[in-house]
Amino acid sequence: MSVALCDSVPLCWVLLMDYEITPTEVKQKLTNGEAPVLLDVREPIELQMARIEGTVHIPMGEIPMRANQELDPDAHIVVVCHHGVRSLNVTNWLRQRGFEKVQSMRGGIDRWSREVDPTVPTY
Repeated sequence: MSVALCDSVPLCWVLLMDYEITPTEVKQKLTNGEAPVLLDVREPIELQMARIEGTVHIPMGEIPMRANQELDPDAHIVVVCHHGVRSLNVTNWLRQRGFEKVQSMRGGIDRWSREVDPTVPTY
């Protein structure tokens, strides 16, 4: 027996849309001067391979210890990882703790590299 996240596909889509943002939408916000905080939750070695300029780096495992000291719960925060799995987990965790404007970048830095900035290496 499997457990579905939602019984209704349209309902799931509506719920997840708010939790995720595409790299193209992030780029539009940056271009328009909206400047969300880009929070990179990858490991330090991953940053050496590829990074988006201007990101704040807190590895996923350090989020519980550092989030309340280093992040503004009222800021629009876009969480970034490699493919979007870790960032969605961190987004959910932060949302449960009152960070209402946090979103996960769908597809991670890999999708950013492919759709927004091909100068950022893929790995």
